[in-house]
Amino acid sequence: MALFDPRVLGARPSGLRRERIEASPRYRDGKFHNTAPLKSTLVEGQTLAQRFGIISEFVRGGPGRVPDVVLPVESPLDAWTRPAETGLRATWLGHSTVLLEIDGVRVLTDPVFGERVSPVAWAGPKRFHRAPVMPSQLPELDAVLVSHDHFDHLDYPTIATLARRNVPFYTSLGVGAHLETWGVAPSRITELDWWEEATMPGGRLSFTATPARHFSGRGTGANRTAWSSWVMRGESHRVFFSGDTGLTPEFETIRERCGPFHLVMLEVGAYHPAWGEIHLGPENALVAHRMLGGGALFPVHWGTFDLGLHPWDQPIETLATGAAEARVQLVTPRLGRPFEPSRVEAIDPWWRDLDARAEPATKAALRLRADPA
Repeated sequence: MALFDPRVLGARPSGLRRERIEASPRYRDGKFHNTAPLKSTLVEGQTLAQRFGIISEFVRGGPGRVPDVVLPVESPLDAWTRPAETGLRATWLGHSTVLLEIDGVRVLTDPVFGERVSPVAWAGPKRFHRAPVMPSQLPELDAVLVSHDHFDHLDYPTIATLARRNVPFYTSLGVGAHLETWGVAPSRITELDWWEEATMPGGRLSFTATPARHFSGRGTGANRTAWSSWVMRGESHRVFFSGDTGLTPEFETIRERCGPFHLVMLEVGAYHPAWGEIHLGPENALVAHRMLGGGALFPVHWGTFDLGLHPWDQPIETLATGAAEARVQLVTPRLGRPFEPSRVEAIDPWWRDLDARAEPATKAALRLRADPA
């Protein structure tokens, strides 16, 4: 096995794709920019000593950052054979990977089925629960949505597998260069800049790229591709997906132009003051949820990879407490169990039910059991 496969880095945008990028109002000086500059994060503004200290803490690990037991995972295969009774159903497959069923349209968000979110297969944050299904077990998809090109949202082996399906991809401006080099036909790639909208054939579902406060890159230079949050609108339901983002006043604009939402998917994990401007965390997720106008709150971007400096269940525990105080409808699905938001009456605190009777999280138990190939 090669120590490094350069294909994992993707490709730089060129040709007409490059021309579209250069025409974006957010692109200047060779890279994309947030609406307001970042002030103090690992991306910009940190001293070398600050960066080294945080990276050192991240590499060393810490108590509780990986669960001590194997997380419960269910199979959604039987449920997927039946249509959603309410028209809106979601299945959390780990991190930010969700199978959405919106008014009869199936959309897979930020598909990551690989064992590690890293440019190499032998190091980097490793999955600590198996994927509920293998990519080959996914039902027929109508679309794949990729918010941005970071490794924990855009996985090369997963995309190479999905490229063999005749499914369209919707993504942020420039990310199509990665998809195309990994085998996705150019005719099946739609790239959008903020506030651009694309409607699927037949008008069954529309995708709108909306503002997000983040950055991009796969090790070959930052911010050469765009990052976005997303609005999906079907015949009867609207869903918001944050991708990765920090808190931004543009959430209120999104509510005004695209709301209201029946389901709001917000990232809550991997937060830290050093990158507080580019990730929400649980407390800011509640603020963002209010700015977006409410709707069922579905937390993602937690519970699968150790990407932060906090205990693995701290994001959901903090969010559950805050949501109860704010009387927010919070949905906390088990991995692999489909749910229909309008039928969820209370949270399922499954992470609190884990105890010493569960299977110990040995190295063998935590190995990936869904081979993306």
